[in-house]
Amino acid sequence: MTFTFTLYLSIVHTSISCHTKTKKTTDFTGECIAVAADVIASQRACSILICLFQEHDIETPYGMLHVVIRGAPKGNKPAILTYHDVGLNHKLCFNSFFHNEDMQEITKHFVVCHVDAPGQQIGASQMPQGYQYPTMDQLAGMLPSVVQHFGFKSIVGIGVGAGAYVLAKFALIFPDLVEGLVLLNIDPNGKGWIDWATGKLSGLTSALPDTVLPHLFSQEELMNNTELVQSYRQQINNTVNQVNLQLFWNMYNSRRDLEMNRSGTIINAKTLKCPVMLVVGDNAPAEEGVVSPFLSSTPSLHFNLLLLYLPASLMTRLARSRTASLTSGSSIESSRIRGFTHTDSNEGQVSHTMEVSC
Repeated sequence: MTFTFTLYLSIVHTSISCHTKTKKTTDFTGECIAVAADVIASQRACSILICLFQEHDIETPYGMLHVVIRGAPKGNKPAILTYHDVGLNHKLCFNSFFHNEDMQEITKHFVVCHVDAPGQQIGASQMPQGYQYPTMDQLAGMLPSVVQHFGFKSIVGIGVGAGAYVLAKFALIFPDLVEGLVLLNIDPNGKGWIDWATGKLSGLTSALPDTVLPHLFSQEELMNNTELVQSYRQQINNTVNQVNLQLFWNMYNSRRDLEMNRSGTIINAKTLKCPVMLVVGDNAPAEEGVVSPFLSSTPSLHFNLLLLYLPASLMTRLARSRTASLTSGSSIESSRIRGFTHTDSNEGQVSHTMEVSC
C-alpha cells in the first residue's frame, strides 16, 4: 500500500516538473492526484480496521497462543475474553454474536479479546509430529500471559463448550483475574470409560467433523436441521487444520472433573468466587451435567454482570430494543421459566437462580 502511494506521488511530481504547459498532462496529473487521494483514504480505512482488529501471537509457558483484539482497553473496565468450543475457532464461534446489533451497545464500552486454542485459528500451520498438545489445565494456564501482555486488570470470560471448561478452570486457578463468567453448554464432568471407548470407536469409523458434530448439536438438531449442520461440517473441514483439531479433541475428551465444592463445606475447597451465568440449550448434549455442579459450588448466579458497567442511558435503550420480542413471547414462554432457591445451611445464605428455556 505504501509503495503504491509513493509511486503515484512520483508520477505526479514528474508530470508537473516536465510538462506543466500541456493540458493533457495537467489532466493526467489531476487524475494521479485523485488516485493518490483514494490511496490515502484506503490507508486510513486500513488503519481503522487495524485499530478494530489486531492479531497477536503471544508466547506463554505452554506454547504460542493466537489472539485477536477488537477495540482498545477502556479505563479500569474488565476486558471481555472469549474462548471457543472444540471444532471451531473464534470466527466460527463468535463472529455472528459480536456483530449482532444488540451487542454493539456492549462492545462500545469494552475491549474484546478473542483467544484461539493452539493450532485452531484459520490458516494455522500443522503441529509437528510428536507435538504434545497442552492439557486443559495448561490451556487455562496460558491465559495469564494474555492478560499480562495487554495489561488487562481483569476479564469477564465468555466460553462455549470446551472453551467454557477452560475459562472455568482459569477462574478456579486465578480467581483474582476473573470478574465474571458466561458459560455456554459447559460440561464440567470428565468422560467415563464407556464414553471414552464409544468416542474411540466413533473416531475409527467416522470422519473427524462427523465425530465432533454430536458434541456441538443435539440429536434432534442433527436430524432436523440438516442445512445448518452441513454448513458447520464444511466449515470445520475446510477452515480448521484436521491434525490440530484431532489433538484438541483428544485432549478435551481426556479432561477431568472440575471438582468444585461450595465454600465452607470443605477446607480449602475449590469454588468459583466470581458471578457466573450459565447458558444451556434445550436438549443440548451437556444439558444434564450443567446446572447441579454449579448450584452446589457457586455463591450466586448473576445475570446482569456486563450491564453493571454500562451507563444508565444505554440500559434504557437496551431494554427498549428487547421489549417487543420479550412481550410477544412472554405468554408462550412463561410456563417454561422455573425458579429455584438454594439454601446453604452452613453460611445461612440463600441464592436465587433462574432457569429459562427459550
